[in-house]
Amino acid sequence: TRGAGFDLAQPSQDLISSVQAKYKIYQPIDLAKVKSDQIINSMLEAVKQNTMVNGKPHAVPFCWGTSALVVNKKLAPGAIDYSALTNAFYNGRVSYRLKRPTLIALAFAMGENPFAKYGDPVAYQELMERVAQAMIAAKPFVKNYWTNGDALLQAMRSGEVHVAMAWDGAGWKLHAENANLDTVAPLSGALGWIDTFALPAKAKNVKGAYKWINFVLRPENAAVFTNAEKYGTASVGSGKYLDPSIRDNFRRTFPPAHLANIKWYPPVPAKIEAIEGKILDKDKAAQ
Repeated sequence: TRGAGFDLAQPSQDLISSVQAKYKIYQPIDLAKVKSDQIINSMLEAVKQNTMVNGKPHAVPFCWGTSALVVNKKLAPGAIDYSALTNAFYNGRVSYRLKRPTLIALAFAMGENPFAKYGDPVAYQELMERVAQAMIAAKPFVKNYWTNGDALLQAMRSGEVHVAMAWDGAGWKLHAENANLDTVAPLSGALGWIDTFALPAKAKNVKGAYKWINFVLRPENAAVFTNAEKYGTASVGSGKYLDPSIRDNFRRTFPPAHLANIKWYPPVPAKIEAIEGKILDKDKAAQ
């Protein structure tokens, strides 16, 4: 529709700039109309940077989540970073997806910043080759490459898997059943996604859209969303309105230092996706 038919959209922050540059389906966000003091500053800055087109931001953050570690703390107390996924100590007790987040996570655990290499395909290829070598060398330690979230949860419950890379909500669900199981924010930083508020190019009720953004980001209103959906929001101060068990999940896993250390996904250049696809194929084919 070229940006017609809706007054407000909620794209992920890493999927806006490339689409906007090509199709112009969004309009810039006027931050003067957004109550920015209601928004966690680190998330606001990440979204501004990652949705910048022609010098103007095109979204503000709303909700977020991460890929982190899900750990059996009784059986794997030393699993505090993604490097645990390639550690022989957890031989046969490791699970993760053969997807790009795993590549990125292991690169960060190596002390690299893969996102900083997005503009240099040669450097990114070299980094991904090193990640592939580590994954292939550690392949015997992997119990399975999970594709079904429910199956992973069951493997953690039964003790078949002690360390996994998964979404934060998976670990929190397990923690409600067994205090030894939980989501752990890796030392090198959880990998975070942010869903945003963006204005379609041909929005008719722009005034109403800004009113809705400011209304939903009030802490007491944002908390209603988190209590229902279990995802965090970018609203400052919403924590005090959360149900106690949900508030405790965020406090345990993401105290201020870990929250500030989340690595938010930036837009992915096309060449980078091709490199990652070949690396994943190489790991899958390795014996």
